[in-house]
Amino acid sequence: MENTCGPIWVFAEQAEGRIQDVSLQLVGKARELAGALNVAVEVILLGDGMNDQIKFLFAAGADRVYLGDAPVLAWYQPEIYTGMIVSLAVEIKPEIMLIGSTCTGRELAPMVAARLKTGLTAHCIDLNINEDKILEQWIPAYGGLISIICPENRPQMATAARGVFPMPAMDESRQGEVVLLEVPTEIAGRIQTLEVVRREPESVPLESAATVVAGGVGAGDEKGWRQIADLARTLNAALGCTRPVVDEGWAEHGIMIGQSGKMVSPELYIGIGLSGELQHLIGVVGARVMVAVNKDAKSPVFEQVDYGVVEDCRTFVPLLIEKVKAYQKRHAAPYAGSQ
Repeated sequence: MENTCGPIWVFAEQAEGRIQDVSLQLVGKARELAGALNVAVEVILLGDGMNDQIKFLFAAGADRVYLGDAPVLAWYQPEIYTGMIVSLAVEIKPEIMLIGSTCTGRELAPMVAARLKTGLTAHCIDLNINEDKILEQWIPAYGGLISIICPENRPQMATAARGVFPMPAMDESRQGEVVLLEVPTEIAGRIQTLEVVRREPESVPLESAATVVAGGVGAGDEKGWRQIADLARTLNAALGCTRPVVDEGWAEHGIMIGQSGKMVSPELYIGIGLSGELQHLIGVVGARVMVAVNKDAKSPVFEQVDYGVVEDCRTFVPLLIEKVKAYQKRHAAPYAGSQ
């Protein structure tokens, strides 16, 4: 029987002319899904001077790259990006479209889905093709996982964060087709990038940190939260948190780990004063060693970590900081948690 499915699409997000890791990870996942449907993997790449980046998309598993290359596309422009993707989707009719769950993707994906009158599942932690050749999109919910499908409308759309899927094995010998897109000039765009001001991060970036210290509402109050932040600084680690910490106003959303926050893959993860809810721990991908500190010996978090400390974090954290600093002083070198 003839295959009537369209291709699988990936929107390749770029920043300052470099393709983001999450997009390469999605291309790798798309390659896997394409094998189940016997379809091509196609990528949309919008930017300025992006020709030298195309080889990475082919190496990751793309068969075809639709390239929009113009100065107006150098920075994400909501109306122009949405318009170009929607116009091409109407023409090509992709079966599936994958977009990174990033600041850009979380805005772009729903705008594209709305224009195409199709469904969208955000923050997926797994994707697979079921026996009916439909995309199953898995998300954490109700203390477990549920799958969402879009059986009728197309494309089936999903977003996933960096680190949810592994980086694909890059085959530099792979080749593919490049299709140049016409860049519209009549779409001015209500939002335009006029200037980019770079600011050095205040702490180690979560996504690339080898050591992550994450705090929950078990900190008790803002003073307890500051103790956890002090521990992260002492360990030269990235600081993360759970959603309730953000809700309390102790930390900003940008350091939240979990289903609707950041994904981390540290060598060492230390969770302090948190219960181990799936919505948070789903964001800790492949941590090599996990440690939890909680005063409740029956806390579910102890079932999910390698080492557990049963103690009030407001008592334990200051003692740990003291011990770490004493160790650093003896060895005359900071703990290289981010190395």
